[in-house]
Amino acid sequence: MKNFEKSITNILEEIGEDPNREGLIKTPKRVKKAYEFMCGGYQKDPAKILNDALFDTKSSEMVVVRGVEFYSLCEHHLLPFFGECSVAYIPDKKVVGLSKIPRMIDVFARRLQIQERMTEQIADAIMETVKPKGVAVVSKARHMCMEMRGVEKFNSTTSTSALRGLFMEQKTREEFFSIINAPTNNRF
Repeated sequence: MKNFEKSITNILEEIGEDPNREGLIKTPKRVKKAYEFMCGGYQKDPAKILNDALFDTKSSEMVVVRGVEFYSLCEHHLLPFFGECSVAYIPDKKVVGLSKIPRMIDVFARRLQIQERMTEQIADAIMETVKPKGVAVVSKARHMCMEMRGVEKFNSTTSTSALRGLFMEQKTREEFFSIINAPTNNRF
C-alpha cells in the first residue's frame, strides 16, 4: 500500500498542490485508509453473509426491507454515488435474517461500481443463496459524477431495478412497488 500513498502524493503534485504543506502531509495515509473502507466489499462474500442466517419457514408471503441507505464509488470517475435500496423476496422454505440484507447490499456497494450492476448483483446473490420464489431490488441514487462535473445537474436521481421469479408477474410487481413507494414518516 506504500504505492497507493505515493500515487496520492503524485496526484497532489499533478493538480498543483504541495504535498508537504501542513494540511496535506498525512493526506496520502488518510486517503488510503478511506479507500480501504469504501472498497471493503471486495474482501467479503455475500453468500457467506446470507448463509450465516438462513432459517426454515412455512411463510410464503413477501418480505420487504425498504430504504436501506448506501454509498458507493462510480467506477468511471471514482466519485461517490449514494442513495437507498429496497429489497423484497418471497420465501420458499427459508428466510434470511433481516440485518443480513443491508450487510449484503454494503458488500456490493463498497466496490467500484455502476448502479445498474450493483442492483443486479444484489438480486442475483439473494436468488442464488436464499433460493426464494422471487426477488425484487430497487436502487435510487444521486451521482456526484453528474452533479459535480459533466452535466452538473443537482439533485437528479437515477433509479434501477432488478426483478426475478414471481416479481416478473404483474400483480406481484405492483404489490412490491406500492409498498416501497408508499409515503412514510419513518414511523410504523
